[in-house]
Amino acid sequence: MQLKIMPKKKRLPAGRVPLILFLCQVISALEVPLDLVQPPTITQQSPKDYIIDPRENIVIQCEAKGKPPPSFSWTQNGTHFDIDKDPLVTMKPDSGTLIINIMSEGKAETYEGVYQCTARNERGAAISNNIVVRPSRSPLWTKEKLEPMTLQNGQPLVLPCRPPVGLPPPIIFWMDNSFQRLPQSERVSQGLNGDLYFSNVLPEDTREDYICYARFNHTQTIQQKQPISVKVISVDELNDTIAANLSDTEFYGAKSNRERPPTFLTPEGNASNKEELRGNVLSLECIAEGLPTPVIYWIKEDGTLPINRTFYKNFQKTLQIIQVSEADSGNYQCIAKNALGAIHHTISVTVKAAPYWIMAPQNLVLSPGEDGALICRANGNPKPTISWLSNGVPIEIASDDPSRKIDGDTIIFSNVQERSSAVYQCNASNEYGYLLANAFVNVLAEPPRILTSANAHYQVIANRPAFLDCAFFGSPLPTIEWFKGDKGSALHEDIYVLHENGTLGIPVAQKESTGTYTCVAKNKLGMAKNEVNLEVKDPTRIIKQPEYAVVQRGSTVSFECKVKHDHTLILTVTWLKDDHELPSDGRFTIDKDQLVVADVGDDDGGTYTCVANTTLDTVSASAVLGVVDVPDPPFDLELTDQLDKSVQLSWTPGDDNNSPITKFIIEYEDAMHEAGLWHYQAEVPGTQTRAQLKLSPYVNYSFRVMAENSLGRSLPSQPSEQYLTKAAEPDKNPMTVEGLGSEPDNLVITWKPLNGFESNGPGLQYKVSWRQKDGDDEWTSVVVANVSKYIVSGTPTFVPYLIKVQALNDMGFAPEPAAVLGHSGEDLPMVAPKNVHVNVLNGTLAEVHWDPVPLKSIRGHLQGYRIYYWKAQSSSKRNRRHMEKKILIFQGSKTHGMLPGLEPFSHYILNVRVVNGKGEGPASPDKDFNTPEGVPSAPSALKIVNPTLDSLTLEWDPPRHPNGILTEYTLKYQPINSTHELGPLIDLKIPANKTRWTLKNLNFSTRYKFYFYAQTSAGSGSQITEEAVTTVDEGKMAGILPPDVGAGKAMASRQVDIATQGWFIGLMCAVALLILILLIVCFIRRNKGGKYPVKEKEDAHADPEIQPMKEDDGTFGEYSDAEDHKPLKKGSRTPSDRTVKKEDSDDSLVDYGEGVNGQFNEDGSFIGQYSGKKEKEPAEGNESSEAPSPVNAMNSFV
Repeated sequence: MQLKIMPKKKRLPAGRVPLILFLCQVISALEVPLDLVQPPTITQQSPKDYIIDPRENIVIQCEAKGKPPPSFSWTQNGTHFDIDKDPLVTMKPDSGTLIINIMSEGKAETYEGVYQCTARNERGAAISNNIVVRPSRSPLWTKEKLEPMTLQNGQPLVLPCRPPVGLPPPIIFWMDNSFQRLPQSERVSQGLNGDLYFSNVLPEDTREDYICYARFNHTQTIQQKQPISVKVISVDELNDTIAANLSDTEFYGAKSNRERPPTFLTPEGNASNKEELRGNVLSLECIAEGLPTPVIYWIKEDGTLPINRTFYKNFQKTLQIIQVSEADSGNYQCIAKNALGAIHHTISVTVKAAPYWIMAPQNLVLSPGEDGALICRANGNPKPTISWLSNGVPIEIASDDPSRKIDGDTIIFSNVQERSSAVYQCNASNEYGYLLANAFVNVLAEPPRILTSANAHYQVIANRPAFLDCAFFGSPLPTIEWFKGDKGSALHEDIYVLHENGTLGIPVAQKESTGTYTCVAKNKLGMAKNEVNLEVKDPTRIIKQPEYAVVQRGSTVSFECKVKHDHTLILTVTWLKDDHELPSDGRFTIDKDQLVVADVGDDDGGTYTCVANTTLDTVSASAVLGVVDVPDPPFDLELTDQLDKSVQLSWTPGDDNNSPITKFIIEYEDAMHEAGLWHYQAEVPGTQTRAQLKLSPYVNYSFRVMAENSLGRSLPSQPSEQYLTKAAEPDKNPMTVEGLGSEPDNLVITWKPLNGFESNGPGLQYKVSWRQKDGDDEWTSVVVANVSKYIVSGTPTFVPYLIKVQALNDMGFAPEPAAVLGHSGEDLPMVAPKNVHVNVLNGTLAEVHWDPVPLKSIRGHLQGYRIYYWKAQSSSKRNRRHMEKKILIFQGSKTHGMLPGLEPFSHYILNVRVVNGKGEGPASPDKDFNTPEGVPSAPSALKIVNPTLDSLTLEWDPPRHPNGILTEYTLKYQPINSTHELGPLIDLKIPANKTRWTLKNLNFSTRYKFYFYAQTSAGSGSQITEEAVTTVDEGKMAGILPPDVGAGKAMASRQVDIATQGWFIGLMCAVALLILILLIVCFIRRNKGGKYPVKEKEDAHADPEIQPMKEDDGTFGEYSDAEDHKPLKKGSRTPSDRTVKKEDSDDSLVDYGEGVNGQFNEDGSFIGQYSGKKEKEPAEGNESSEAPSPVNAMNSFV
């Protein structure tokens, strides 16, 4: 029975078949344990074609195993090799390996030949391949005399190498005397035969040291050919050489360097043949000459070139196809092409094949009485022949075995017995090689044995396959069953796969797969079992992967990689860059879960991979780092198409540093006029590398280019060569031409001169022309140097002129310029405005009218009119502060204007003057006017003195600005009770000459609020307010004395010093505590922005009679709380002397008009502010700044 392990396999659903097929491992032969009897098996041998180093001992390997151990013998060139007769040959103990000691004596060539090893024991004989032993050879070049080669520029050239024949063939390369490889290109290249081909030669190919080298790798030697000298000369040089030896009429006229179509240097002709063996590399070569240098293309006539196996070498001149097969046979065509034509060459390729295995014979282990077969199938081109040997002897002459039958490539065995054991050899051969395979038939009767180690421990990652080994042996072939746990049933579920070699496969291991598994092997001779343990671990996962990053050069970047893994496994995290170790650079640091790269450079760009390893699994995650920066500067600037007014600039872009170039900026320098200064010229899109530039005449141009991307602009390129444009007449005239006189009798003509860039040529000058606008005079012209001003003297005062300034240079005039209007110099106006009169509108505003001055008397550009006005002072004040004059300017030809900010009840004086560009004319006669009365300002101060039980005395200062004659004062006051409600309002008139007044019959211990203002015949002025409290009635305090103090003793009690009484001290302490609490409450409310309660009551009971009249419109306004309605606070309202200061108002007016004090619009309306200050209205509810007494505080809050 054939020994072939066929354990039962559970059929799985169709959807799982691909997975199971992938997991299954087909075992083609059964290994026999070495402690059992078995025929020999060759385990190691030297290669068929064995090239040895003649400088070292020869070692021919032959190792085999078997039971009993085999013996070894050798043949040399087909006959027995008696190693005992050759003292230089020994065999290693327990081995068939031969050692030939040629280092002491002897030559390697003596032992050149074909060797075969035979390993034999009582069960059969195995043989090795025929081993062809040949010593390597590295012969020297034959001596030859190489003549120098001289040829014309453009001719083709082939430098022959013809290396000596070596074993193995040498590697060819060309170098110079300095051992530097010669540069190769599409024009110059080395062929497969080692020759150096030039499609066309150039003068730079001239040299005397073209040397071909042959390197013999086996012996590590290099052989050198004699140097070849090549000289390339031009046609002119050749004609000069020939002319020196020929008559004047004989010249070398051939133009060998003219362009020509391609021709092939190799291979020759239009077609050739190529044969290659299957599995080798097919190399096809075409090298062509021509001028210009041809380009090579490849096609397959009857098919396409295999994409993944086709490579082009040697600048497209060599086509290589790796792992060539019979399907690659066919016609290949190479095409050489240049601008003058194309040629092609067809190479017919035939792929042959040395024998290769389809099914090699495998060892058979059979038990007595079983059947089996050895199969030997091979293929090749041509098809190989199959021959069988038994124990190294052709089977036709081998000893007969009734259990075997030969059927072509198959030997069939039936009912084998122990004597059927043998080693069979299968030989498949054709003209290109042979294959030899040994396979034994071993007849044994053995009970099962399990070869896997007992209690093996397996660890796998969850959700991955698990394989539990159960290597076994037995004859007949045992059956295999697997069990899980102590009392488990045989495993046949879908989640398990039973392999032919006994392995149990779990396609997707889960945590519940952990446990103990038992493998049981059975045949008719017995049973064996083995236990293994499986442990399923959590997979390693990267929970935070590194992310793609783009950073600028020089910055710092970090990649994060957080890993979660099974805690019972040891984790190792490594970082790779482009699948290699990180550079050994201090800029790369790994800190816990991060890789940090500092000072990033261009070479740091690439793919960074975080690799997390445990003993069971590996996971990785990658991120790409893009390093960007501003572009590198462009280079290779070139000027072409050079015309008078244009040139083409081209350049080569620098590296864009991974950020596309969006545009190029072109600048120019004018080395003739502005050396060192660069100006903008043009810009083009980033896809262009050339620009057509417009030029100006007579400029020595240099250009430079800058590239720009999203990160910024590159450094400038190196300047281009200089380009001087031809001179031409100016194409433009000066700008900003003006004519203005600086004196009454001149005309100053000015202009902005052309710069050097605009001059267009040498000798830049200006032709200045002028004539009176209103006259019939001819143009007067003068040519001046390159200046910016010309003065015409002796002109009449303020006369219009037409002016022209024209540029010219040595090449001619600029276009005729347009005339510009100018005026000769101005003089001061001669007359003053007349008929000045004033209309007083109110106490602060007056309107002035005047007649215009005749234009001729202005003698210049009319700027406007200027009004001087001032307030008349008394003689004493005039001495102290001399007439403070104010000025208003009214632009243009206005004949009236407003005077604002006047003081009521005042005497003013004014005059008017006309103004031109030179200055102002004489003043008009002074004009007097008076302003009417107005309402007064508030009294300057108000204070309350000498408070008593029933009286208060008020003192005040008159208003700072009475604005008329005061007629009287008005005082209004009202009480404020303990709940902050306002009492009835009392109105009192006081004569204007008073500054003190006493109020009597007031309530004791009562707070009063006072409103005080002055009046003129124009009305009431702004008010000032104040509050005060009458003193405490001590008799009132007696009403709260103890009961024994009678009411009848009230008067007497006033004479008692109650400050020494205990009850009074206690009461005062309680009052003080209460005051302290109230002050704290007030402080908190004030900080929170609370309003003073009395203000709310005042708003509810406001007396319209005490509201002041506004000065501007006569309407009544409100008084305001200057402290934003904040509650009463010590020192927050009035100064310590209980006076209230009236400050000036912010609503002031500046003078109308323009200039120092104000300005009018063209229509005379006022657009400035009053210059005087109006007084602020008094703050409502101003309190005394004195610290309130405890009693007062109690009266205020109780």
